[in-house]
Amino acid sequence: MVVFPFSAVVGSDDLALALTLCAVSPSIGGVLVRGEKGTAKSTMVRAQAALLPQVDEVEGCRFACDPTSPDPRCPDGPHPADAQSHVRAARLVELPVGASEDRVTGSLHLGKALSARTAEYEPGLLALAHRGVLYVDEVNLLHDHLVDLLLDAAAMGRSTVERDGVSVSHAAQFVLVGTMNPEEGELRPQLLDRFGLAVDVAAPRDPQVRVEIVRRRLAFDADPEGFAARWADAEDALSQRIALARRRVASVTLGDDALLAIAEVCAAFDVDGMRADLVTAKTAVAHAAWEGRDEVTREDVAVAAKLALPHRRRRNPFDSHDNDDDLLDELLSPPPTDEPDPDDDPDGDGGGSPDPSDGAEPPRGGRNPGDAAGSGTTVDAPAEPFRAKLFAVDRTGRGVAGRRSKATTTIGRTVGDRADRGDGSEGGPIHLPATIRATALHPCAFVVAGATTNAHGWEVRRKVIEGREANLVLLCVDASGSMAAKKRMTQVKTAILSLLLDAYRRRDTVGLVTFRGDNATLVLPPTNSVDLAATRLRQLPAGGRTPLAEGLVEAAEVLERHRRREPDRRALLVVVTDGRATSGDDAVARSLTAADRIAASGVASVVVDSETGRFRMGLAARLADRLGAEHVEVGEVDADALTGIVRRRAA
Repeated sequence: MVVFPFSAVVGSDDLALALTLCAVSPSIGGVLVRGEKGTAKSTMVRAQAALLPQVDEVEGCRFACDPTSPDPRCPDGPHPADAQSHVRAARLVELPVGASEDRVTGSLHLGKALSARTAEYEPGLLALAHRGVLYVDEVNLLHDHLVDLLLDAAAMGRSTVERDGVSVSHAAQFVLVGTMNPEEGELRPQLLDRFGLAVDVAAPRDPQVRVEIVRRRLAFDADPEGFAARWADAEDALSQRIALARRRVASVTLGDDALLAIAEVCAAFDVDGMRADLVTAKTAVAHAAWEGRDEVTREDVAVAAKLALPHRRRRNPFDSHDNDDDLLDELLSPPPTDEPDPDDDPDGDGGGSPDPSDGAEPPRGGRNPGDAAGSGTTVDAPAEPFRAKLFAVDRTGRGVAGRRSKATTTIGRTVGDRADRGDGSEGGPIHLPATIRATALHPCAFVVAGATTNAHGWEVRRKVIEGREANLVLLCVDASGSMAAKKRMTQVKTAILSLLLDAYRRRDTVGLVTFRGDNATLVLPPTNSVDLAATRLRQLPAGGRTPLAEGLVEAAEVLERHRRREPDRRALLVVVTDGRATSGDDAVARSLTAADRIAASGVASVVVDSETGRFRMGLAARLADRLGAEHVEVGEVDADALTGIVRRRAA
């Protein structure tokens, strides 16, 4: 199969450099590619793999042992010093999002188990990727039990299998390359940190560049072989340069000045641990080798830091990524050699803090003058988000795979097997190795008590899978003027952001419906993307009448649409209101009718009563009764209190 030439890709210079540096020094740890769909992420990864130097491996070894330094613990070893070897192209192994655990780590060789009744290990994708590239498309959608396997292999450089009658440990050192679209959800922090480098890609906005991209792609689709032949010389030159840089890496000097610069940059970026320092150092060395230098310079450190640090930097979702380059320039720019001339500063203030009247950026949490456009009061940005405690929906469900509530699921970690009773009560998939093993140990004449055999005499065993599900938390918030809207919405936004920070780590989904004036708005569609949520939550207007009925109807429709799309994901509706429906003459009646609709759907609900004052009408309590929801009285909606309510209700 002909792949699009790497050197023919237009744009994405940062991605091309990151992939090339990992090819020069695989110990960097791989690349995470984040970007919108249609930005040639997968094309570049597959194209770059074709440029990797060839691999010399021991003849007949299933684990790609290097003949010059074979793995002493290789399951196919020990290999003699004069073992035959052969050269092959470096592998690009693709790990599908829906891959099974057995396919990733390897399992019992079923063919030999059936024919010879012997337990022999069959290598999985981690073994195939050894000394090559392991590519995961849509890595943020990878199931958590597979993420755990990748984390273990990436950390230890080995994969260990202890199940199905086999006990195997083999080398699994690979360059991990993942691509993802952030709009589909974020990546777990543990896996994010395992990627040595991270690059954000976007489609170019220059029409001329876009024209060239289309022209080259159409030419490739029309004649792949001819197009590749026209770029063959450029590909060969690039491959030779990568091989030369690989040989030069060991001789590149990383001096004390460069190490100090790396340490200063990592400390300024407030990264956790020392992995960032190590990855930045390795990347700087690789960049120096790529540029043909024998010593690391500040330019190499700057390039390395730009690729290795931003995704490790501690930041809140509302923090901008635009300041990263400015911080790098400030940290790595050479110190001034001369004192500034006072005559160049007519104000005599040494160029200190900018005057607010000069159009400087307002302080964090403030408002820009243009934000108040339209009706209603503009709400300040949320306060510093806090870490939300774990909450879980009661009872055991059969939901979407996640990391929160206990669930019976077909996706998760296999913890054992049980006999198939034949009555459909055992819903797990068939455990084929256990079935083969049980049948071999208990022939047809003797079957374990309670187990059944099929027409062919097989004792069928089912997998016992331990998993957890993800949930939907939908907040329906009164943004009218009937309460202290500005303070309430600021606190609610902080609570939502805090819930979201926890939710994206646990594969949960959080949504927000607000109602004010004459209608309700789905401000935040159900999502687990922190960046997308932060964009939508930057400014929320408040004030006006209270269309409670419209808010409940919109919430019901959101829940219904989500149920049709993900029928197994259980939801929790949190309504924040004082119950004072003021939009229309029959507002109260319509609100109660909408509440009956939600109650009939079986959605678990909580009503947070924000009514204050000495004389209370108790409308929120009446609404909670019609919803079949828990009614919680709070004088003011505090962000910590709101999150605690959700946690207690869902626990």
